[in-house]
Amino acid sequence: MKAKSTTPKPSSKPTTPDAYIASLPTDRKEIMTALRAVIVRNLPTGFEECMSYGMIGYVVPHAIFPAGYHCDPTLPLPFMGIASQKSHIALYHMGIYMEPALFNWFAGELQKTTTKKPDMGKSCTRWKKPQDVPVAVVGQLVKKMTVKQWIALYQAQLDGSLAGTRK
Repeated sequence: MKAKSTTPKPSSKPTTPDAYIASLPTDRKEIMTALRAVIVRNLPTGFEECMSYGMIGYVVPHAIFPAGYHCDPTLPLPFMGIASQKSHIALYHMGIYMEPALFNWFAGELQKTTTKKPDMGKSCTRWKKPQDVPVAVVGQLVKKMTVKQWIALYQAQLDGSLAGTRK
């Protein structure tokens, strides 16, 4: 009988945004690089880029918001992320989940870029084809919420949720 190895296997998951993009199939690298570039170029001061939940994330670091994410305070407060999923490109933006006016603006701008109904969830927007991702609209979205605004909105929602009166 062959003995099982107790040596942990090295993680194949990328640990940096550069490694994440390098690990993607060729047909996804270009759009993910373009999305990342427009986000970084337009990201308000205070947010940081990192790997978060297996994707490229943009967070409020503990240096600015020491409490971190309420679900796991060891993690910084998540704000948005981009991912190349099996069947689509995804943008996760917590601001559109918590701020109806921002959601409506974004949905309206997306509708201007396609004849189809945008594939949107509460905080996730999905595009099946890389060429359908409206990079410029994502760049505009990124600029619409500062770190201070995001923290205030997050805390108000969290406080309301804890009080049983989610806003």
